[in-house]
Amino acid sequence: MSGTLRIHWAIAPQTAPQPLINCNRCGGVKAYRCSGKFRVNANGKRIDVWLIYRCVDCDNSWNFGIFERCNRRDIEPALLQALESNDPGLARRHAFDIVALRNQVGGVEEFPDVAVQKRLLGGARETALALELQLGLEMPTSLRLDRLLASELGISRSRLQALEERRLLVVDPDGAKALRKPARQGMTIRIDLASEPDHEAIICAAGA
Repeated sequence: MSGTLRIHWAIAPQTAPQPLINCNRCGGVKAYRCSGKFRVNANGKRIDVWLIYRCVDCDNSWNFGIFERCNRRDIEPALLQALESNDPGLARRHAFDIVALRNQVGGVEEFPDVAVQKRLLGGARETALALELQLGLEMPTSLRLDRLLASELGISRSRLQALEERRLLVVDPDGAKALRKPARQGMTIRIDLASEPDHEAIICAAGA
């Protein structure tokens, strides 16, 4: 594709997954929200660390285990300091660890909202007739690729599907049916817009 505008999309999920837990105060299964606070309990040389969650309805607490009966010497001093000071970045990283959450509680509610920062990698918007979008994900997201593209490019999901069927939209590495799957780190989406009458508006919406 000639006249290709290459753009990097840095995608950051906005709402952390919420474990679904039987709340003994509410008397039923409720979503719990991350508080952003750690609880560090030291017993001699052993340390337990939890990330504290709160019931969205009654504020009842639940502890998400990070370290259990861990020897203090096995935790780097900088990491221990970050835990004890409730480092926001560290709390965010654990709050978005969907695999660890599911291992502890099973049911987890995910949210598709993301923020997208766009950076030009190459090409000129004025002469571009095609897009190459490179995705960088801060953390995994449940947001489907077609919903992401429709939102950011201002076109319908059915139109994206039509472009794919005409082989004017290609996703690497997932290929067929990738539009219906969550956006993933390292994906590259190439869209040939030469035959689209509104290609200028789409390219402008792509950002950078």
